[in-house]
Formats: sequence, C-alpha cells, structure tokens
Amino acid sequence: MISESRCPVEDGELLVRLDGEGPALLLIPGGIGAADAYRMLAKQLTPGYTVISYDRRGHFGSTDHTTGPVPVSRQADDALAVLDLMVPEGPVSVFGTSAGAMIGLDLVARHPGRVRTLVVHEPPAVHLMPDADAWLGTAAEQVRLARSGELMAAVTGFANAIAGAALPTLPNVRLPHEKEWIRLFDRELMAFYDYLPDLRALRKASSEILPVAGEDSRGHYHYQPAKILALELGLPFTEMPGAHLAPQRNPTKFAAALRDLLDPS
Repeated sequence: MISESRCPVEDGELLVRLDGEGPALLLIPGGIGAADAYRMLAKQLTPGYTVISYDRRGHFGSTDHTTGPVPVSRQADDALAVLDLMVPEGPVSVFGTSAGAMIGLDLVARHPGRVRTLVVHEPPAVHLMPDADAWLGTAAEQVRLARSGELMAAVTGFANAIAGAALPTLPNVRLPHEKEWIRLFDRELMAFYDYLPDLRALRKASSEILPVAGEDSRGHYHYQPAKILALELGLPFTEMPGAHLAPQRNPTKFAAALRDLLDPS
C-alpha cells in the first residue's frame, strides 16, 4: 500500500512515496520530476523491494522557495535528504533515468557511502560527447523558445530528439502539466546539460555504478553518454529493453531487466 510523507529540504519540502517490502530502492525521477512517472515501474518492483520515489523540488507535490537555476548538486542534496529520512542507515540501491541519472551520479560522487548500486539510465551528460557544443546550443534554443512563450515548440523539439517520445502531429495538442514544463526549461534544463559528472570521484567511489541505455535508443544522442561513461570509468555497459521512456512505457520488461542488474544471482 502506497504511503506518502513530507521530507524537509533546504528552502523547500518534498513529497515522498513509499511502497512495497524488502531492500530499499530509490527511484530518482527525470523529465518533469514526477514520482508518479514511476508508478507502473514501482508496481512491478514492489514484490521484493521497498520502492521510494519523490517529486523533485518545485514539481507537483513538492515545494521550492529558491529562485534562479537549480544546480544538480542541490537536486542531489534533495535525494540524499530523502534517503536520510526513509533509510537513515546503510547504503541502498538507486535508479535514475535521464535527469534523474545525472542526480544519481552527483549523489554517488559526493556521498558514495549512501549508495550500494546506482543504475544510470541514459543520462544527458552531453559534455562527455564530442559534439557537446551542438547539443548545448539546441538546449539553449529550447529554453529561449519556452521563455518567449513558445512552450509547445520547445517541448516538441525536446521530445523529437528522444527515441520514442515524439509528440503527435496534431494542430491543437493540449500540453499537460504546462507549469512543470515551464519550470524544467526556465530553471533546470541548462543546469542538467551543463553538468559534467565528476569522473575522478566516480572512479574512486565504493558504489557499484551500472551505466545502461535502451536498445531502441541506438542512434539517438541520449544513448551515447551512458556508453562513454562506461568507457571513462572502465565499467561494463548494458543495454536495456525499450527506448528512453521504457521505465514508463515498458515497465514489465524494464523492471525484469532492472531486477537482473540489481540482483544478478
């Protein structure tokens, strides 16, 4: 049975959801920061895991009293606060996709003792890529469009770069969760794209780091950083079922693959 609690963080409060029994597994949301994005995945994982998820600060049921860009380090501090509240002792397993994977990398780089295993699913770590400037320019253009009132154009461009996420080509698509998208473009997107994982700290970390990407994401930009990260850290790279949104759209297959990674025995 799902239970909800409030986690105090600096200049805000997070809505945290807990479900299941067994070893703790923290799911860090990407996209527009919704714990609910993991609802179906969590349902597949709760037999055997205590699944913890939360709305990122300022999104949905969580609050944020800061202004300006939200750095990845602050997002990682929030994830740490959730762990300290829900699992105050011992390292736990963590899964993050997209922006959530970037948060997980910063969490491990600065607090490796709190994470037993981190599964890093398609982090948009464009600074690891040889054509980083082009992707940073694309993100900056999406931010410009959103800030100038062309939010749908920004979201469409954002989605079209992601395997399996393109919006339908209808003349009057109503964009759900406009407030969340505005926050992503206005205060978060460039912070995620500008973030370069601390490779030195990650190499030294005691945590097991598992870079992964979807088999259907091959040829798309978000497949490459996970593969490059694995090479930089001297770690295996694993393909998962589906594409970038597989945790939401293919939860049964994705959960089975995630279980195999977390408990290979």
